Amino acid sequence: MVRGRSTPWIHRWSRWLIGGVALGGMAVTAYLTIAKLTNQEVSCPTDGCDVVLNSPWATVFGIPLSLIGFVAYTGMLSLAALPLLLNQPQQKELRRNVENTTWLLLFLGATAMASFSSYLMYILATEIKATCPYCIASALFSFTFLILTIIGREWSDRGQLFFNGIIVAVITLVAVFGLYNAHTANAEGRGIPITNTSGPAEMALARHLTKVGAVMYGAYWCGHCHDQKELFGKQATRELNYVECDPNGANPQVERCRAKGIQGYPTWEINDQLYTGTRSLSELSRLSQYTGPMNFKNQ
Repeated sequence: MVRGRSTPWIHRWSRWLIGGVALGGMAVTAYLTIAKLTNQEVSCPTDGCDVVLNSPWATVFGIPLSLIGFVAYTGMLSLAALPLLLNQPQQKELRRNVENTTWLLLFLGATAMASFSSYLMYILATEIKATCPYCIASALFSFTFLILTIIGREWSDRGQLFFNGIIVAVITLVAVFGLYNAHTANAEGRGIPITNTSGPAEMALARHLTKVGAVMYGAYWCGHCHDQKELFGKQATRELNYVECDPNGANPQVERCRAKGIQGYPTWEINDQLYTGTRSLSELSRLSQYTGPMNFKNQ
């Protein structure tokens, strides 16, 4: 009598492992989404997390990329868990069909996520040039998905599987390149237009800051920099001594930013002191010893 071959442990636990990784990804992306939507700083061992979160690659047509990631992780969790919920004897045939279908969808989803993560890691290294542990963790989650979907079950035709994976990867990368090229081309070097108008007090403060040698260091894609400019309004912003730190921005002064040790945006230099983050006009008035009108319209 020939004994049947035992099921490898990875086949028994692969869906549970995928579910666990998905939960980790959901936690990371949920935290980043909340921080993005509430305009809060991210708890991070480096300054790179906020830099990434405020970059033009952090949103797609106004939707936070982290929110899209949360939806993707939720989808992977749902696909991994669905057959596990069908545990009644009369559901045996249904479960077998659901397992086969969801395994293929898990593999294709993991391939798309890994391809997308590869592109984002390339952007992180070559364009943003910042270290973001959350982004790296998300990329590792995506590649873990891909590995688990390949080794997590016995595939009858791995050649066809990989062929399908290559097609999905190519489609994903082409779509991502086209999407981000269109998304960033409109803003490249210019940033988001300022909509607020300036009152007399904003104009007076901006001219005072320039007179005393105050400098605002920022990047064209920086959301916090845009918030700071909106407080001044578009007319007063033109009066500021603004230094663009991103090499892709208009009239960049990258070496000057490096010489000053600028690590976060915006950073104000007032009386030889550096102050990072968006500052209220009242605070800028105090820091620069401004004594003019204080009836600011943009609070």
